[in-house]
Amino acid sequence: MYKFWRKDLEADVLAIDVLEVQSFEMNVYLVQLTCGNQTGLVYDDSDKPMRFYSAGHIREFFAHCSVATSYMKHDTPYDEMIGNPPKAAHAMALPFSMEMPY
Repeated sequence: MYKFWRKDLEADVLAIDVLEVQSFEMNVYLVQLTCGNQTGLVYDDSDKPMRFYSAGHIREFFAHCSVATSYMKHDTPYDEMIGNPPKAAHAMALPFSMEMPY
């Protein structure tokens, strides 16, 4: 999987085909990008996936980029922990607007 580096994304205007927000508990989000034939997570300077802490943080970070499609996936481990049936193999994707609210 390709690594999109934070410093490169901040320096260049990127045409992003798909921006996938991966939502986890405690307001932690990871972002996976698809640009042409390359798909991968955004990494920070310490070679770890970059954590985003709000939808606004994501929108501000990618404001200078051109994003064709964006959506959010949420994954939680709690269903199985409390006795609910195992979740579906495929998470549902919800639309994610890249527009800043007024």
